[in-house]
Amino acid sequence: MLNVGILGAGGIAALSHLPEIAEVDGMRVSHICGRRESRLRLLCERFDVPRYSTDWAGLLNDEELDAVIVALPHPLHAAAGAAVLERGLHLFMQKPLCTRMDEANQLLKASEARPGQVVYCRPSFDAAVYEMRRRLAAGAIGKVSGALARHSHGGPEIYYAEVADAFEEPRVENDLWFYDADTAGGGALIDMGVYSIANLVALLGKVDFVSARMTTVDKPTALEDTATLILEFANGALGTAETGWCDPARSSFLRLHGTAGKLVLRDDAIDCFRPSSYEREWAAPLVEEIVPAPVVNQHEEWLRCIEKGAQPAISNLWTARHITEIMLAAVASNAAGGRVAVHSHPRIN
Repeated sequence: MLNVGILGAGGIAALSHLPEIAEVDGMRVSHICGRRESRLRLLCERFDVPRYSTDWAGLLNDEELDAVIVALPHPLHAAAGAAVLERGLHLFMQKPLCTRMDEANQLLKASEARPGQVVYCRPSFDAAVYEMRRRLAAGAIGKVSGALARHSHGGPEIYYAEVADAFEEPRVENDLWFYDADTAGGGALIDMGVYSIANLVALLGKVDFVSARMTTVDKPTALEDTATLILEFANGALGTAETGWCDPARSSFLRLHGTAGKLVLRDDAIDCFRPSSYEREWAAPLVEEIVPAPVVNQHEEWLRCIEKGAQPAISNLWTARHITEIMLAAVASNAAGGRVAVHSHPRIN
């Protein structure tokens, strides 16, 4: 049995990590750490967690732990991840990996010095992305020319309404750390844009250059609440990644266009379009519906990697660092009004 500690007792622990781990054989949460004892007691009771702490040392000094999930606010990720690695434990990093490139490099250096410790980095990837990868490798749509990904919702206040309800707490208005430009580490891009960027990197590989525009449309913050990135991939393709906090109707889509067809994600299925004619522009395309085989949840994938002693195929530290550099390059591009080079490489197996 793998004993897991969770560092952070907020919404992501309550709504994602704890319920998912409860479904994984061979893994259990044995210790959780957070600031609010009321939340800790509730989570321990609800998910049968035997111990809790209100400080990092209490969790990291637990000799029974094998692994730790970092589920803290974005600016705290790097320091917490480094502390977990130093303690000799397997690590699960909530997205984004961190908010500065020096932090990403330091985490990678610490991990490479401890190859036996498995580091799983969100975002994880669903069955559709793995199926799209298989189709691309088989040449289903020819040479990819362009791609479009979007992930957006109505903002942190919507998410925190759900969190408050989960903890049976009153809702708090205008008290969201996400909007604090001095401490949040970034806006909608690192919060939501990380998903669309990650999907494109998982499918198309290394990004060489980024051009980006960001704006603040509606939210009470100096940070961006809307962003669009143009990604120039090493394989020659162009991709557009969109995100935002001003989309309460919620959007999540993924499309790939190639010289012999296109792949379009539709709910839990993929539509593969191929031309019925290369000589008639308006000829109806041939359409194949693809229903991907299910994949294990992110925590079970982490467990299987630990059992094999192997880093994750896509959701690994090298790829997370590359995604981090893309987001930071987008910030620089928006400020300078030009394209910015990306130097790191993902590791995708």
